[in-house]
Amino acid sequence: MPTPSALGFTPGHLLGCVSGELGLREFLEAQGHELVVTSDKDGPDSVFERELPGAEVVISQPFWPAYLTAERIAKAPKLKLALTAGIGSDHVDLDAAIRAGVTVAEVTYSNSLSVAEHAVMQILTLVRNFLPAHEWVVNGGWNIADAASRSYDLEGMDVGVIGAGRIGQAVLRRLAPFGVRLHYFSPMRLPTDVEHELGTAFHPDAGSLARSVDVVSLHAPLHPQTYHLFDREMINSMRRGSYIVNTARAEITVRDDVVEALESGQLAGYAGDVWYPQPPETDHPWRSMPHQAMTPHVSGTTLSAQARYAAGTREVLEDFLAGRHIREAYLIVEGGELAGTGAKSYTAGAGVEAGRGA
Repeated sequence: MPTPSALGFTPGHLLGCVSGELGLREFLEAQGHELVVTSDKDGPDSVFERELPGAEVVISQPFWPAYLTAERIAKAPKLKLALTAGIGSDHVDLDAAIRAGVTVAEVTYSNSLSVAEHAVMQILTLVRNFLPAHEWVVNGGWNIADAASRSYDLEGMDVGVIGAGRIGQAVLRRLAPFGVRLHYFSPMRLPTDVEHELGTAFHPDAGSLARSVDVVSLHAPLHPQTYHLFDREMINSMRRGSYIVNTARAEITVRDDVVEALESGQLAGYAGDVWYPQPPETDHPWRSMPHQAMTPHVSGTTLSAQARYAAGTREVLEDFLAGRHIREAYLIVEGGELAGTGAKSYTAGAGVEAGRGA
C-alpha cells in the first residue's frame, strides 16, 4: 500500500478527473509549486503542449494518457519525472526518457486487483452471452432462445493468461474456483508450489497457450515482444469459437484482425477496456464489431483504485521533491536505464512507438 505522509483527499471521492486533481493541489501549492490540470492533451495547440516546455513533472493516467513521445520529451528540457497515476508506462517513450535522463515511475500494485476483477467479469460476460440478454430485457423482449444460443458454462473450459505478474496471478486465483483448467505463459515461470496451488499448466510460449485454450486473458505489458502478438496468424491458430479478453494494452492485438475473426466466427467474442488511441475515434471498429463486450478504460480506476493510486502518486512526489529515492517497485526508468519494476517488465532499445496501446 502507498505510504504518503498525509492524504489531500477523502477516499471514495472521484479523484482521477480534472476536478479531483488526485488530491494534490493543496500539497503542491503549499510548497510553492504550480499545478496545471487539464484534459486537453492532444495536438500542437493543446494545453498540455503549451505547458510542456516549462514542466519539471508530468503526471498522466493510463485511462486518458498524455503521450510523451520522443518529440515531446525533446520539447521539455526541464522535465525530470514522468509519473503514471496507475499502472503502465507505455505512453512514455522509454528510450527517449533514458536518453534524456528522465525518471519514469508508476504506482505499482495500485489497481492490480481492480483490473483482475474486471477481466473475470468480462470473461463471464462473453461466455454467458450476458450483454445481448440484458439488452433484450431493456428493450422489452424475452428472447430466451436467442440469448441461450451463444451461452455456455465456464466450468470445464480451458482458460489461459498471457502474463502471470500481479494481475495475471490474481485472475488465475479468482478463476480457480470455477472448475476450469488453467494455463499460463509468462517470461518468468511461477514457482512450482504456486503452480501446484493454482493447478495451472505452464506453456513455453504464447502460441502454445493460444492453441490450447478456449479463453485467453491478456495481462502482459506492451513492449516490442508483445506488440501485435495476437495477429491474424495467432488468432487463427486458436480453437474456433474461442474468446479473448484484453485488459492489458490494445496493441497486443491487431485491431482489424480481431474484427475479421469475430465476423468469421473464428472468435466467439472479444472483450476488453483498452484501446488505441485513447480515447478512440467515434468510428473505431471495436465500437460496432459483433460479439464484443468493450468498455472504456475503466477496469483500473474504480473509486477504490483511485484512492490507492492518488496516495501512491503523492508518495512518489514527496520522495522526489525531498530528494529521496523513489520506492524501487514504483521505478520504471532511473539514471538512464530501466530500473525497479521496469527492468522486469519492459525492454528498451527496440523502438516501439510511445503510446502504442496505452
